[in-house]
Amino acid sequence: MIIIGLTGSIGSGKSTVSNILKKQNINIIDADKISRKIFDDKKALDAVVECFGSEILNSDKVLDRKKLGSIVFSDKDKLKKLNSITHPIIINKIKVSIDKLKKQGKKIVVLDVPLLIEANLIDLVDILLLIICNEKIQVERIVKRDNIKKEDAILRIRSQMSLDDKKKYADYIIDNSYNQNKLKLEVEKFCNYVEEMYFD
Repeated sequence: MIIIGLTGSIGSGKSTVSNILKKQNINIIDADKISRKIFDDKKALDAVVECFGSEILNSDKVLDRKKLGSIVFSDKDKLKKLNSITHPIIINKIKVSIDKLKKQGKKIVVLDVPLLIEANLIDLVDILLLIICNEKIQVERIVKRDNIKKEDAILRIRSQMSLDDKKKYADYIIDNSYNQNKLKLEVEKFCNYVEEMYFD
């Protein structure tokens, strides 16, 4: 089984690429979906509340992701602290999902992880696919998607590893600064590359 690591900075369009691959019947392990569910576990939620205070909860005691985001994306130490709580749980669930798909005899699996490099998950993948895009477009996408201010979008970008550093780890790069049709063609090219490299 070939494991493709799909990563990219916030707002680069990684999820769009993931959806294109999904339409080609490729199994996706989505770390964002896993991370959204980990706070269903009371232990994980309690650990985060203990660290950041009860103000990160809304009135019905459910995590307010926006409040937590505004705290951690403006403070690298606090972001590190959050990651130290959540990453081990997410990584464990990812490994369980990989084993399950391997047992099912899947040919290709995509591991969709925004912080794949930063979380030291490179050893889990055979190919690292990096999605990049022009920063102006990136900021516009984040503002529109998350309904936040431009300054907050820039803070989120700056809180992540720089694009130049990410490029050092990439086996294949797709620039998603253009339209959907161009992106689909680039993803198709990438799929052909994988077929030639591993299955011909």
